Amino acid sequence: MSFSLLTVSLTYEDDVVAARQRARQIAGLLGFDQQDQTRIGTAVSEIARNAFRYARGGIVEFVIEGHTAPQLLLIRVSDKGPGIADLKQILDGRYQSQTGMGLGLIGAKRLMDQCEIRTEIGKGTTVWLKKVLSTRSPLWTAAEIQRVVDQLVRQPAQSIQEELRQQNHELLQALEELKARQEELVSVNQELEDTNRGVVALYAELDEKADHLRRADQLKSRFLSNMSHEFRTPLNSILALSGLLLDRADGDLTGEQDKQVRYIRKGAESLLDLVNDLLDLAKIEAGKIDVRPVEFELANMFSALRGMLKPLLASTSVTLVFEETAQLPTLYTDEGKVSQIVRNFLSNAIKFTERGEIRVTAATGPQDGDVTISVADTGIGIKLEDQEHIFEDFTQIDGPVQRRVHGTGLGLPLCRKLALLLGGGVSVQSQIGIGSTFRLTIPIQHHRQEETYSEPTGASIIDIEHGRIPILVIDDEPQTCLLYEKFLRDTPFHLVAASNLRQADRLVQAVRPSAVILDILLGGDETWQWLARMKSDHRTSAIPILVVTTVDDQAKGMALGASAYCVKPLDRLRLQAELTRLTAGSAESNGVSKQTDMPTVLIVEDDESYRYVIKRHMAEYSCHVVEAAHGSEGMHLAHELHPKLIWLDLNMPELSGREVLERLASSPRTQNIPVVILTSQTLSADERSTLERTTRGIIRKDTLSDEVMKRALTEITPGIAMRRRASIPL
Repeated sequence: MSFSLLTVSLTYEDDVVAARQRARQIAGLLGFDQQDQTRIGTAVSEIARNAFRYARGGIVEFVIEGHTAPQLLLIRVSDKGPGIADLKQILDGRYQSQTGMGLGLIGAKRLMDQCEIRTEIGKGTTVWLKKVLSTRSPLWTAAEIQRVVDQLVRQPAQSIQEELRQQNHELLQALEELKARQEELVSVNQELEDTNRGVVALYAELDEKADHLRRADQLKSRFLSNMSHEFRTPLNSILALSGLLLDRADGDLTGEQDKQVRYIRKGAESLLDLVNDLLDLAKIEAGKIDVRPVEFELANMFSALRGMLKPLLASTSVTLVFEETAQLPTLYTDEGKVSQIVRNFLSNAIKFTERGEIRVTAATGPQDGDVTISVADTGIGIKLEDQEHIFEDFTQIDGPVQRRVHGTGLGLPLCRKLALLLGGGVSVQSQIGIGSTFRLTIPIQHHRQEETYSEPTGASIIDIEHGRIPILVIDDEPQTCLLYEKFLRDTPFHLVAASNLRQADRLVQAVRPSAVILDILLGGDETWQWLARMKSDHRTSAIPILVVTTVDDQAKGMALGASAYCVKPLDRLRLQAELTRLTAGSAESNGVSKQTDMPTVLIVEDDESYRYVIKRHMAEYSCHVVEAAHGSEGMHLAHELHPKLIWLDLNMPELSGREVLERLASSPRTQNIPVVILTSQTLSADERSTLERTTRGIIRKDTLSDEVMKRALTEITPGIAMRRRASIPL
């Protein structure tokens, strides 16, 4: 959405001064600070002076672009002069001229967020100067902009002398600020030199202490591991010998002897539990514990746990219930570790539940692809302030029951670490006197660590598979990155993720992506300014940027240089189509075919729901379906992808289906593409006759079915074969 503010004609030399004045006035009224006002006025003055000097006139237009904050100030300076023959040399700073030609263009680019120049020899030059408004600036509506226009009309133009006086005043202010900053910089540099000496000494001390800590941590892990192994042998011997005594292998025991041996055995069992937990914790901290995923049914695991733990119930006043899990899918994860976590939950529940019920349930989790196993008891409960502490090492809550049944304080911390290792987590809900519910949530299908998204570091940043096209996605939602990764699996594209703009800048330099997928809403990061900076920097301006966001402001995104703009949610086919179009050159340079092995079918339809209907009907066919939401986009995709077939809606806003047909027929590249018309209106005999001369078929939308689709594809594109519907996820 655009709002026109003012137009200044460059007929006389005084008009260059007027353009500068108006630029500064508009910047002030739009809320730019004094420094930005000067920058905008200077940039406009330089470009306007070039237009007057070399083209003997031109037009300066001021426009507000965008209907979401922050909006964009767009200034267009156009002329019909001879054009610029050496534009690239000028912008590279290699052009030498006595008139100073080129200095104005370079200066304007530095002063504005973005500067775009289009020139044609003998036909003139157009320069777009762009500045993003402050995020603190209010959203300018049509009514408010009209008030700005009225205020501009009331403000008289200053004379050349007054304008020169204003420029001199601004220069003096700038010099004063520079002098103050220089003095401040000298002072800061002195402080930094003093601070650096202290920092160097501090770093040396920290390195020494960090080295001591590393050695201590290694010694601790080695000690725990060695101690655990050394303790296991005598403990197992104690358990074996006490078992022989209790089985009366060498004769009968007195009642008192039986009691004493049972105490010894119970103490050895507790100590062995502690040793096992310590050994597992040491392995996890040392990174030496492996996840061995296998397929298993929860019902079988529950059955084994029931048989193992039911004998441990202290009395018949507590019942142990395992609910049915027949509806749950088969799990692919480490069965032993899942069983260990649930067994620990059950052991605690049995210890701290004197009467009532312990119930074990399982259900699909809050996220798709997760399962949650819950152990609920009617025991003593846990205070709210203690619920987080119980997952800390060696933490035990004091109470009468706890004093009677001592634990190690390592079971729940171990459960949390094992759950994290499996890609999930543990949680607890509890009330004093009512009971507790411990939950384990893990993925149904365990993914290897490299398939998860985390902040990229080290060599993994540039570990791009040979022959694939690197795509940088900038989104702070890990689930969105994972979704894109699934969308692009088995395609020529290799995805690299960044969760903020700082990471993105590093990855752009390290990876040199062929395209960027950018979300505008990044937790406070100034993404509009980043987009403008990327397109203004000659090192990155050629990288196509696909904006995928919930902010519906396509005009502003395209004005700042976005190559394409999509509003979430974005489906798989649209994402692949956009990336295929944007990276056509990169695909060939990477040795990847520009076209997929499957034929492409293009749907040009402004109704999203009906595009979905067509895709569903096409799901049985081996083809690559690409969507266009309006006629202009359809024309662009038809030229880029050269599809085997186009489904075209007649009634669309802006560019109608009839106009699309005319443009397709007038282009040598697209005139032979078969087109099938989709329409909801009743056509006259003349209209049908006219359309049949330039299309391969006309189908009413209310008659479209699988049979009609099959007949149309068989007659028009026999190369598109059928396949099973399940092989194409939509």
